[in-house]
Amino acid sequence: MKAAVGAGIAILGLGAVMALTNPGESAYENYAEDRLSTYLKEDVCSEAGLLQDPCESLVESSQAELQNLIASNTERQNFLLFSIYRTELSVPIPGVPAIKAQTLGVLTRFHTYELQEET
Repeated sequence: MKAAVGAGIAILGLGAVMALTNPGESAYENYAEDRLSTYLKEDVCSEAGLLQDPCESLVESSQAELQNLIASNTERQNFLLFSIYRTELSVPIPGVPAIKAQTLGVLTRFHTYELQEET
């Protein structure tokens, strides 16, 4: 009986910790903007030849706009203990593919478990 009560308390404690550390939308937007900026600089700008430096500067100076783009194209499903974020981004820039991402947010961290690029 004591073991069952102890296990129940442990499960309730874990649930409370997970609920309190379920990351919110602004944390996701920061995470996704960082990932998108890295992708643009490493994969898109690196193929721009002589325009690589201006491309990287544009990405750096557009972080607020990227975060707004992510915020307006993301759907969050909040399951109290964790959240699932679905983001679909499409920009009309040649060479930049449309991106669909699904990300798990749990215990203040994010894990992108599905990422599709469509040209």
